[in-house]
Amino acid sequence: MFNRLLSIFFLLLLHMPLAFAQPTETNTNNLVEVLLRSNPELFSRILKDPAKYEVQILYTQIDRNKKNKPAFTQHRYRVDATQYFYPASTVKLSAVLLALEKINTLNINGLTKETTLRIDSAYNRQVAVTVDSTSLSGLPSIAHYIKKILLVSDNDAYNRLFEFMGQGQINENLYKKGFNDLRLLKRLQVGSTAEEDRYTNPFTFYAGDKIIYEQPLVFNPKEFPNKLTTIVKGKGYLQQEKLVNKPMDFSAMNYISIENLQGILRSLLFPEAVPARKRFELKQEDYQFVYKYMSMFPQESQGPVYDSVQYYKSYGKFFLYGNTKTDFPPHIRIFNKAGWAYGFLTDNAYVADFKNNVEFLLTATILVNEDGIFNDDQYEYETVGKPFLAALGKVIYEYELGRKKNFQPNLSKFRIDYTKQ
Repeated sequence: MFNRLLSIFFLLLLHMPLAFAQPTETNTNNLVEVLLRSNPELFSRILKDPAKYEVQILYTQIDRNKKNKPAFTQHRYRVDATQYFYPASTVKLSAVLLALEKINTLNINGLTKETTLRIDSAYNRQVAVTVDSTSLSGLPSIAHYIKKILLVSDNDAYNRLFEFMGQGQINENLYKKGFNDLRLLKRLQVGSTAEEDRYTNPFTFYAGDKIIYEQPLVFNPKEFPNKLTTIVKGKGYLQQEKLVNKPMDFSAMNYISIENLQGILRSLLFPEAVPARKRFELKQEDYQFVYKYMSMFPQESQGPVYDSVQYYKSYGKFFLYGNTKTDFPPHIRIFNKAGWAYGFLTDNAYVADFKNNVEFLLTATILVNEDGIFNDDQYEYETVGKPFLAALGKVIYEYELGRKKNFQPNLSKFRIDYTKQ
């Protein structure tokens, strides 16, 4: 396979300018499709009807100059910001970064991501929190919620960051950074109404008997209109265990485009290579904290501690490995946030191979809902979705192994000692 991919690469070079001769970012639209069609044994099912599977792929090559500054070349396959897909847990990375940014911008003495907090209940169906049994201290904190989100995609942890930020701040702060193709309105998996999600819980941060910061109940009065048209899907859905024979309406659900997902990831990983307005206000220790836990395997975590059967090593890392339990080669790390729900399977990742000096960004989504019925938990994640993303990651990775670069990247920034926690 590698020789075939390498031949394709050199053929393409004859018809396109070299990436390193271009501006900081260039865009092309044919390479991904060429790679897919060159591997029919892996992708024939999807290629026969990509619209049925609602596939979108954004692959970004990274080329460094002699000072290690990155330049980006994007390759798209069916990427369309107006085409709705349910992003599921991929939205959690935005909440992580915004929560850290909020702590920094508040700039209150004694307030850090590790500061102990309690959450009150002040509106319909809100849930109070005073303890966290998964924390080594037994108490909740923003840092511990972030760990749970990045390690195993914990929904409750995301909801707590959603409540800390508030619906209005989440969307407005992302819009200010130029990420406009998104609409993040909902807590996850709690069945809250649109009105209930406008109200977010009171927070108190404290040390011993001393209150460091108090945030009252917050109400978001603003509307964030849905600009999409393709927001009804399928032919039916289950509601209270009864089949409703009409397409499911996703207009009140969370939304973020493929390009915004990868743009946020790029701002996190390469802040020096994006415009200042797109950066998150993070400290160096914040960057290292997020890098560590988004690339860490669940079994490597010393707190929280996870069951290795339920949360196997490749849990939530679909590119390259899909649904296999195979160990990762020690020289490869994937910095990602994946999500899956309603038959939509999405991964948003930076892949780094420290042995072979390979790096690339890859974001992709696929819908696997053969019967067209939503909310019935009958989706082809294991048989179609995860194998597709695994194969996609492998093909891109093998292509990168053979891709010529003028300068080898220095990836030391992403080398992490996972024993120090």
